[in-house]
Amino acid sequence: MNKIKLFCLPYAGGSSLVYKKWENYLDNSIKLNMLELAGRGSRSKEPYYNSMEEAVEDIFSIVKANTDDNEYAIFGHSMGTILAYKLAAKIKDSNMKQPLHLFISGRYPPNIKKEERNIYLLPEEEFIQEVKSRGGLPEKLFRYEALLQKAIETLRADFKILETGGYQPIIKKVDCNISVLSGKEDSLSEEFDISMWREYTEKECSFYVFEGGHFYIHNNAEGIVNIINKTLMREKANS
Repeated sequence: MNKIKLFCLPYAGGSSLVYKKWENYLDNSIKLNMLELAGRGSRSKEPYYNSMEEAVEDIFSIVKANTDDNEYAIFGHSMGTILAYKLAAKIKDSNMKQPLHLFISGRYPPNIKKEERNIYLLPEEEFIQEVKSRGGLPEKLFRYEALLQKAIETLRADFKILETGGYQPIIKKVDCNISVLSGKEDSLSEEFDISMWREYTEKECSFYVFEGGHFYIHNNAEGIVNIINKTLMREKANS
């Protein structure tokens, strides 16, 4: 039996390995495909993306080459959510098989514009403080200068494509059911804002709230994957 492929997109500054522990909880019928973005992890020698469009095009080509006719789903957290949505929207306009499901996590939809300034343009010290306030730079990184500089470089590149290409005022619906996951204390997942995700599909849109803030995914791996397992088993049975 062909497994359902679960393509996962990381948050700003993150590598594909943020999802590695999910392998411990995924149903045997689901295969974890951790998508690596350019400029980090196994693709660290490649240049960062210059635009959101370039990132989506790159991810689209990777997913297209790795789906064949298999069933698959897409998961993204924070910046990964915007990439996941734009990927699903691009797939809708292609001749590709549509995803079984789209999992959205830790981010309001792209038709909502919140940031009044471009964080990626801030001087280094201000940039570091801004990212630290969001929980994006673990304290242990500050013990290792080379790792810290690489993390700052990656975050700045990711904030650039998010802040210059994440906003999309026109709602373009995707052709699959959506699940929206969030942390209860996450300022990027306020109830009214994330409720707007239901406008992004003509199909079902479900909501799940976990204890924690923006990076709730680190402490709720088993609970998140249980939702993914149940959802994809149901989608497979109904497909």
